[in-house]
Amino acid sequence: MSQTLDPVEFAGQLIRCPSVTPAEAGALDLLQTTLKGLGFTCTRLPFEEAGTAPVDNLYARLGSEGPHICFAGHTDVVPVGNADDWQSDPFAGEIRAQALWGRGAADMKGAIAAFVAAVAAYRDAHDTVPGSISFLITGDEEGPSINGTRKMLGWLQEQGEIIDDCVVGEPTNPDVLGDMIKIGRRGSVNGVVRVIGTQGHVAYPHLADNPVPQLVALMGHLAGGKLDDGSAHFQPSNLEITSIDVGNEATNVIPAEAVGRFNIRYNDHWDVKKISAWIAARLDEAAAENEARYELELSHTGDCFLTEPGPFVETLSAAIEEVTGRAPVLSTSGGTSDARFIKDITRVVEFGLVGKTMHKVDENVPVDDIRQLARIYEKLLEGYFA
Repeated sequence: MSQTLDPVEFAGQLIRCPSVTPAEAGALDLLQTTLKGLGFTCTRLPFEEAGTAPVDNLYARLGSEGPHICFAGHTDVVPVGNADDWQSDPFAGEIRAQALWGRGAADMKGAIAAFVAAVAAYRDAHDTVPGSISFLITGDEEGPSINGTRKMLGWLQEQGEIIDDCVVGEPTNPDVLGDMIKIGRRGSVNGVVRVIGTQGHVAYPHLADNPVPQLVALMGHLAGGKLDDGSAHFQPSNLEITSIDVGNEATNVIPAEAVGRFNIRYNDHWDVKKISAWIAARLDEAAAENEARYELELSHTGDCFLTEPGPFVETLSAAIEEVTGRAPVLSTSGGTSDARFIKDITRVVEFGLVGKTMHKVDENVPVDDIRQLARIYEKLLEGYFA
């Protein structure tokens, strides 16, 4: 552990920056100042585009040669909800009952602090770094993810920056630190099906075209289709209907349209093109059978990715087991993260704190977990550059 940087104290300082997406609120300023003190060259990367909020981001690099390992994450946090429901100020960063409390403690200011402490400890022990270490930190992960990591990656490629391996500090452990490394994530697509009918009086249905039973038929056919049985590293893909909405408050009117929404989490049997074609084919079949007119909108939040087990994953696993005594499960479960973008330029895995309280009232993590995580990242650097 570094003698100059306590990860728990630093995590508390980050929590005291109320950086609710897309506000920077001093979190990146604090991180930049600290990394400069460790010898990093820092570049702020603000991005914005029409119709979206501007977002500030940070890229910092130490060294110019390979191999190049990157620590990636985000300083933005989700809103606190009703602050009165918290046992203490959600942005106070208090230590109580051997835990650090506050919004972002688990997701993921605790991990960012552990990143920094690990690098500080490595720098304390070594005169030089036989390669490069970088930080890729966004302020947009909890938001629309438009002006954050995706645009940063484009900038990196324009600059000719090559990253060999990346760790994202998302809270991956379900129960205790050392449970799980995420070596992949399923892809995700959201769909909106709009069935077009003809409005009319319920007493004269022959003069109208009711879109509601047609929508039910289309959504039922879509949900009834089997996607796959899973793969070597992934569970079966699943489709969930999330809404069927007509917005009709009248009791005697057949509505003009009906809207259904769904989400599919898909594994490595699929990509954006294949899953889009499958959805359209299922809906076309049902529309033909039910003489329905429909419109489809799809929004893809990221394709599936997988980092096959190999030397990098093994080095991280060994570091975890050395510190915690636990051999982590290699998993592809859960939702999305910015790793879905980072996988386009490098190998990427996720490992961070326990996620039980993330996004909840009274978010907190044991202080021992933060310190252990810093030691794990330090051991990873030792093994990586060995």
